[in-house]
Amino acid sequence: MDKPIRLGVIFGGRSGEHEISLVSARSILNTLDPQKYHITQIGITINGDWLVGENTLETLSAKQSEDLSPAVMLPLPTRSELFTIAPSEQGEILKVFAELDVVFPVLHGTFGEDGTLQGLLELSDNAYVGAGVLGSSVGMDKALFKDVMKANGIPVVPSFLVRQSELANMNEVLTRVAEFAEYPLFVKPANMGSSVGVTKCHDIEEVAVGIQDAARYDRRILVEQGINAREIELSVLGNQSPRVSIPGEIRPTAEFYSYEAKYHDDSSELIIPAALDEDQVKQFQDYALKAYQAIDCAGMARVDFLLDKDSGQIYLNELNTIPGFTPISMYPKLWEASGLTYADLIDELILLALERKQEKDQLQRKYEFKA
Repeated sequence: MDKPIRLGVIFGGRSGEHEISLVSARSILNTLDPQKYHITQIGITINGDWLVGENTLETLSAKQSEDLSPAVMLPLPTRSELFTIAPSEQGEILKVFAELDVVFPVLHGTFGEDGTLQGLLELSDNAYVGAGVLGSSVGMDKALFKDVMKANGIPVVPSFLVRQSELANMNEVLTRVAEFAEYPLFVKPANMGSSVGVTKCHDIEEVAVGIQDAARYDRRILVEQGINAREIELSVLGNQSPRVSIPGEIRPTAEFYSYEAKYHDDSSELIIPAALDEDQVKQFQDYALKAYQAIDCAGMARVDFLLDKDSGQIYLNELNTIPGFTPISMYPKLWEASGLTYADLIDELILLALERKQEKDQLQRKYEFKA
């Protein structure tokens, strides 16, 4: 029998989606086969401290981090290891805590899904699940992502960007909003997920409140036209030759698919497969794959669309490079409906990470000039 894969699962993080990360990680850890994987749990507190120890997830969830040990991953390509920081007579020293073959980041939002952690994993030469630095950062920033989609001929809902520096003159910002489009409007942080900081606005007063709320989470704020739409989602899986799931539809009981509706209110309907004709399904799948490859995504992504109920126009809303893996999350549910079980999905994601690392290892890193 082959040796178990040494897998590091990272969760928590410095994000408004910290708690959702813990729920996703719990689902994944409960599914992993201990015969296949030697698992190291790596928790990151809301303050950014890396911690390891016995039952890290449960301990961190109970906010008892004093029972855990500080940890660090060094950006050294010769050391695919996780270290603990231990006291000694000379001060603090590093001790090897675990050797890792692959890392599974289960971090949603900033400092985990935005390319920052991926940069560290690249520097330390670790295999890891999911998109690289480029795909992660572009997928995370909704404003930049829309620009890339438009450049690739993929329709997106009209929007404009407000920078934090512009908020000093809120009257000018609100004048731009008044000239932009009819209500309703959505105001959201450019770099955040799980509908954190998102406000549906019906008048200028609600826009002002929404902008201030979004500015709590990001220095880039998106103002977006609201449309009377169905919410359609698809899952994508793979590296060089990705494949796409059947579409699913979300029918929230609230005005939109808010944080509360996603993770605490089970009354929203998840309809799989979505009631669409063959041409619509093909168009959604084509756009999902095109968007995935346009930002150099890898491993996985959930691609979210809006289907205008009045015109039938399809708009690509956003792409999530580390989608939710909670028991009610659409990403794994869509794959289950497409014939891939939750456990097999996790296994395939880990194999894709190892495959991508092997491909990158074949690249030449040194250039020798020959006169």
